[in-house]
Formats: sequence, structure tokens, C-alpha cells
Amino acid sequence: MSKGDAAEVEHHRLVIAGSGIAGLTAAIYAARSNNEPLVLEGTEPGGQLTLTTEVDNYPGFPEGISGPELVNNMKAQAKRFGATVKNRVVKSVDATERPFRIELTSGDVITADAFIAASGASARTLGIPGEDDLMGYGVSTCATCDGAFFRDEEMVVIGGGDAAMEEASFLTKFASKVYLVHRREEFRAEDYWIDRVDELVDEGKIEILRNTEVTEIHGSPEDGVSHVRMIRHPEGHPSEKLDDPATEEFDFETGAVFLAIGHTPNTGYLEGTGVEVDDAGYMITKGGKGAHQTATDVPGLFGAGDVVDFHYQQAITAGGMGCQAAIDADDYLEELDRENRATEQVAAPESDD
Repeated sequence: MSKGDAAEVEHHRLVIAGSGIAGLTAAIYAARSNNEPLVLEGTEPGGQLTLTTEVDNYPGFPEGISGPELVNNMKAQAKRFGATVKNRVVKSVDATERPFRIELTSGDVITADAFIAASGASARTLGIPGEDDLMGYGVSTCATCDGAFFRDEEMVVIGGGDAAMEEASFLTKFASKVYLVHRREEFRAEDYWIDRVDELVDEGKIEILRNTEVTEIHGSPEDGVSHVRMIRHPEGHPSEKLDDPATEEFDFETGAVFLAIGHTPNTGYLEGTGVEVDDAGYMITKGGKGAHQTATDVPGLFGAGDVVDFHYQQAITAGGMGCQAAIDADDYLEELDRENRATEQVAAPESDD
């Protein structure tokens, strides 16, 4: 399809990339403002919450709710007010012209007057046996979300950065003991977190397993995680030294495994738009106080949820930012309408009267 083939291009007033809590909240607010948003579900429809079997910390559900059910309810609510949801993935956004030109991985092209990036951040995983099958059944990428489900269990946290240290520290509120597993001797975390974990080690709440990797996770969706297979080498990175006689392999009983090896923000499709991102790829928005906190350097393009937020990464904070983005986008679209009306009035021929 040629760029100028406008007759074949579908136009929308507002397009939202992402169907997690941020994107669906934005869709609810935008639809109620008569902006008829199109939600493109992306590569992970429903976002990371669909990997959580029970959500106990989202306000309004005293008995908890499953992640998929919460997402499906929000999707139905957005549709009720006029949002359209399609299972499509954004490949690129052309911000050099208005309206925005959005190319999808299917090859289709759509245009939009405003665009909200709510495409989230994907938790990094190890790619080991048992990981996918037990995700949400004892394997988790969010201690804050799931730690309380494994009260009084021994828990394993995998990672060596700030996130791993913070998650391990948090889990001591629930675990009988936390085992922090790191493939090297030295940690990448800031001194603050290393010192904090060292204090908890002294208190007997955390034990550090250095130069160690988890290679398999065992259990079942019915009974959860039962144990993991680990390998250890005195010089670290044991998976690269499997043939070395010094590499030790052993089973380790645990009730839960938390992966804390970072997230990858889904912002690749914004390359070339002029949207500023940090070194890790997270979008940088205006922030601060007052209106337009979710605005970017590109007028009409907004960011919400984990694609922006590298710290809190909670469903409720993503929802709040989705609300903000929808309101900011509505302000932008109203201003755009005023400008268009003014242009039309100037261009209109004078009456013969």
C-alpha cells in the first residue's frame, strides 16, 4: 500500500496500543469522552496481569479476582462505552505527518489524530523447563503481586540487580526464608540494596546462593512448585561450564520462584517518532504537576503504564496513568478540533449578502 493511498487507510480519532490495565482504563475514559478509541491488543493481549491467577490488591474486590477476569471485565466495560478492540500489533508509528500513520505487523495501515502508547514492559524470563507451565502457579515475576500467596513457604528469588534485592527484601514479610540465587559472585545492585540484604542475611531471613543458576522448575498447576534443579560453579556462570567437574548439580525444595531479572519496555515501534526514552527504553513523559503529565515530546502522542513506569509497575498505578493519558489526549483532541474549526472559518468564502 502506498503512503498516499488514503482511500484504503482506516482513520480513527484515537488509537491505543496495548490492552493491559493502562490501555483498557484509557479506553474506558476515552470512550466516555466520545473519542471512539481503537485498542490494539498487541503481542501480549491483556498484559502481564493475565499471568496472575489471583489479584488480591486491586481495590474493589475484597475476595480477590483472577487477572484474566479483571482484564476481560475492563475490556467489556470499554466496549460498552464505544471502544473497539482488535487483536493487532503495531509495527511502527510515523509522526512526521498528521494524522499519525500507524503500520501494523499485518501490513495494514491506519491513521489517528492522537495516540496513546500503553504497550507495557515484558518481564524477562529464563527460558528453562517448567517456567511457562508454572507461571502463575508458583512462578511469578512480581513479588508485590504474588508474595502473600506463599506465606510461610521457602521462596527463591533469581537475579542480581536492584529488582532482585528489593523483591527478596519484600518477600521476607511472608516467607519462612528467602533464597537469593545469583549466577555470579558479585551483585549489580546499588550499595543501598546490598547493605539491606546483608542485614536480612544477618537476621537469618535471607540466604544468598552465589555462582548458582536455576535450570529447571518442577511442580504442577494443581500443587504449585515443588522444587527446582540448580547448578553451581565456584567461578560463576555454571551453565557455561557444564562439562567442568567443579560444576555441581542438585535439587532444591521451594514453594515459589520469583524471577527478578528485569523488564523490557515495549517501545521499539516508537523509534524515529521523536519520543524520548531512557537508557533502558522506557518512555519519558512530561510528568510533574498539573495537566498533560503523560504527554511526550511529540504533540498528540502520550504514554501510560509500565511502558513509562519502571518503578511501581502495579495494576492500580497503570490504571491511574491510563486515566491521565485519556484525559490528556482528550484535551489535545479538543484543541485540535478548535484549530480545525478556526482554519475552516478562515478558508470559507465570504457571503454575497
